[in-house]
Amino acid sequence: MVGWFEIPVNDMQRAKTFYEAVFKVEIRDVNFGGLKMGWFPDNNGAYGATGTLIKQESYIPSQEGTLVYFMSENVEDELDRVEAAGGKVYQPKTKISDEHGFMGVFIDSEGNRLALHSNA
Repeated sequence: MVGWFEIPVNDMQRAKTFYEAVFKVEIRDVNFGGLKMGWFPDNNGAYGATGTLIKQESYIPSQEGTLVYFMSENVEDELDRVEAAGGKVYQPKTKISDEHGFMGVFIDSEGNRLALHSNA
């Protein structure tokens, strides 16, 4: 049911560098009349949401609140790149169950808490 997500940032370039390094993607700069955004790649109509990094005074990075999960082939792949990119592993790869796979949690370069999920 998630259609879009927005991740607050204090420093757009630092955040873009972090996410591009961790997920091996290109984040596109978008400016809507002074509202700075960094769009994640779209999913080409596939199931799941896409979203943006966003810099605006009412958006405050936080480790509290809603937790967004990024899908992954293997959670460990992204977690292994988090610290070198300027973040922190908050919860290492953890088995949820045989049926539900694995998860891990990290703190990004801006201080946001985000999660990863994979079946392997």
